[in-house]
Amino acid sequence: MNILVAVKRTIDANIKAKVKPDRSDIDLNNIKMAINPFCEIAVEEAIRLKERGIATKITVVSIGSKACQEQIRTALALGADNGILIETADSTEPLNVAKLLSKIIIREQISLTILGKQSIDADNNQTGQMLAALNNMPQATFASEVNVKEDGIEVTREVDGGLQTLRLSLPAVITTDLRLNEPRYASLPNIMKAKRKPLEVTTPDELGVVMKSHIQLLSMLPPIERKAGIKVNNVDDLLEKLKFEAKVIS
Repeated sequence: MNILVAVKRTIDANIKAKVKPDRSDIDLNNIKMAINPFCEIAVEEAIRLKERGIATKITVVSIGSKACQEQIRTALALGADNGILIETADSTEPLNVAKLLSKIIIREQISLTILGKQSIDADNNQTGQMLAALNNMPQATFASEVNVKEDGIEVTREVDGGLQTLRLSLPAVITTDLRLNEPRYASLPNIMKAKRKPLEVTTPDELGVVMKSHIQLLSMLPPIERKAGIKVNNVDDLLEKLKFEAKVIS
């Protein structure tokens, strides 16, 4: 089984993002970047399938600037076999990403595509669904458990009020939830080995995809700072403040 995993370069989840003074975007100068956390879970799941003898090859793809090679190399150090960078300065909106991944799936004869359910920078949760629609493939989003069967895969996902189990034929697309697994750390020897693994660089033009922008960023604002809390002496004081200061009760 050939598996494709897409990884997005985002701000490290432990870093507090800052807005540029002109509010045009997030300030990325001297900011630590990393693999989007949900994409890390996707990489880990692919590696586990390979360790169980189910997957034969794991291809990692990222889309963006040359700097995305860093995140591809990280995934290679974790256990992926080869990487593909689709280098572009154009917008990586979900539909553009889905079209590019669609081309890679066909070219590489991918059986299973695993994506993170969302990106933490733009909070998008659309690429997996768009990709499945473009390739007319079954999909299972927010996967918390994946089991491979003889005739396909079974995916358990959390829904309102319980768990839902879906059976999908291959090729298919799944997106990962936080509960699916806990990503591993790359060892130093594997980091060194990853430098010698193949990494292809291509472009949207070479894949026959015209990048179009459908979203216009008007302004970026930092979240409103919360006021410090206060302590009240008793219930009567609390009721008074709720009634006359917060005005949430009458």
